[in-house]
Amino acid sequence: VQLVESGGGLVQAGGSLRLSCAASGIIFRFTAMAWYRQAPGKQRDLVATITSGGDINYADSVKGRFTISRDNAKNTVYLQMNSLKPEDTAVYYCNAVRPFVDAWGQGTQVTVSS
Repeated sequence: VQLVESGGGLVQAGGSLRLSCAASGIIFRFTAMAWYRQAPGKQRDLVATITSGGDINYADSVKGRFTISRDNAKNTVYLQMNSLKPEDTAVYYCNAVRPFVDAWGQGTQVTVSS
């Protein structure tokens, strides 16, 4: 299993970023996927999930600002992040909702300046 995240960067508060995660080595279309994030000195938290059928859930902290989506033809999951806040600063990772333990990638750094 390989998961490769991209799309992070430095953005001012109120700005937007779109993260992508390309997956390989799994039957993507049958796999519930998720975005996670880990801020410095904190545990990794679940941000958003999307099932194979398209059911979606978000952490309360990102509801109304973030949108998760998937393209099964491209084996890719996305996270559109709008109205970013400094507290969204973290390394963002994708993985399955039931994470593949050995598949955590490098993540992509998102830094939001105030």
